[in-house]
Amino acid sequence: MGPARRWFAIPLWQRVVGGLVLGVAIGLFWPMAAPWIAFIGELFVRLIRMLVVPIVFVSIASGVTALGDPRRLGAVGGRTVLLFAATTACAVSIGMALGLIIDPGGGAALGGAAPHALGEAKSVHDQLIGIVPVNIVAALVEGDMLAIIFFAMLFGFGVILAGEDGRPMAGVLDSASRVLFHLVRIVMEVTPFGVLALIAQAVADNGIAVFTNIGWLALCVVLGVAAQILMVHLPLIRLAARLSIRRFFRAAVDPLLVAFSTASSAATLPVALRVAQEDLAIEPAVASTVLPIGASIGKDGTAMYVGLLSVFSLQALGVRADGTMLAIMLLTGSLAAFGTAPIPSASLFMLAAVLSAVGVAPEQTALVVGFVLPFDRLLDMTRTVASASANLTVTAVVARQERKALAGSSPPAPASDAPINPAT
Repeated sequence: MGPARRWFAIPLWQRVVGGLVLGVAIGLFWPMAAPWIAFIGELFVRLIRMLVVPIVFVSIASGVTALGDPRRLGAVGGRTVLLFAATTACAVSIGMALGLIIDPGGGAALGGAAPHALGEAKSVHDQLIGIVPVNIVAALVEGDMLAIIFFAMLFGFGVILAGEDGRPMAGVLDSASRVLFHLVRIVMEVTPFGVLALIAQAVADNGIAVFTNIGWLALCVVLGVAAQILMVHLPLIRLAARLSIRRFFRAAVDPLLVAFSTASSAATLPVALRVAQEDLAIEPAVASTVLPIGASIGKDGTAMYVGLLSVFSLQALGVRADGTMLAIMLLTGSLAAFGTAPIPSASLFMLAAVLSAVGVAPEQTALVVGFVLPFDRLLDMTRTVASASANLTVTAVVARQERKALAGSSPPAPASDAPINPAT
């Protein structure tokens, strides 16, 4: 067996872990080499992002047409949004609770931080209105995910309502979805090298300072991600999706590692689609509808961090939060997380919306962001894991509920531990 065959014979997740370990070693012991290979990480992220917009549009549109019945689509969409709203609220609560218990912001030296202006935060009204695009081409170019999702669902509805005339377009969408699926498989072979370069650069830039200069906040992020997965996702996987936890996380290794290395939930979407259909045997129509929606609104990691950082900010500024302030922060934090862009460090830019609701001035918010921003890359990598886990968890739960709903008008379904629906 030649070197190439031996390389591809190793499971992808093992190659990715090897790249991660080597990247950490380079960043710690040979930081001068990190800039030489940084372009590989940049190329990897660009390859992933290149696929995100076409995958979101094509997969949702084809998923809607595959569901066929508009009533079924409404049920899938409703369950998806409600589940993500519930996990998001839990995540904000966990982040706030950890902040109140551990007190990571107490005594933080904000005086030495350089303010980082955020600009004016979008209001809830503007975020809701922005879901309907004025120009879909502009939305596609700018990567406006909520607008793209809205138009893709509307386009899929149009294909269904067109009946026989819409069948050729449904075939085009299905064919395009399969082509993109294979493109993802090709791009994912670059993952070990991209992870190596990204991790090496992140560690070379920050070293282990992130664990000393802002260690309590880092500890809270790690605990928050673990708590969200253990207390929220695991019960949903086992009790609602009726899947083996071991089977689920064995399949989820690849998307979770991609989430950690890229710090972007959108970049995780291509590999999550592959894992959902191939490894978890989720019906392609359900996976293609739920996962792209989750990439835009399923932000458990962001929600947890927004809640945590809001409490951290008040502690660092010497503001004592009362029950009313905490309730407002929980509500605005949940709404802000829903509207966060699926890109690295986006949650920092939602902080203004939460803090302004409890009377914190923009200048003070900028000071907090300036204090956290130099260390945010590694924190962001960690919390994105919770968002990727939430996306697959909700998809598995919705798929299970869909199977139960369909079983009511069909012969008995397989046992609960059987695959949800074999992928085609």
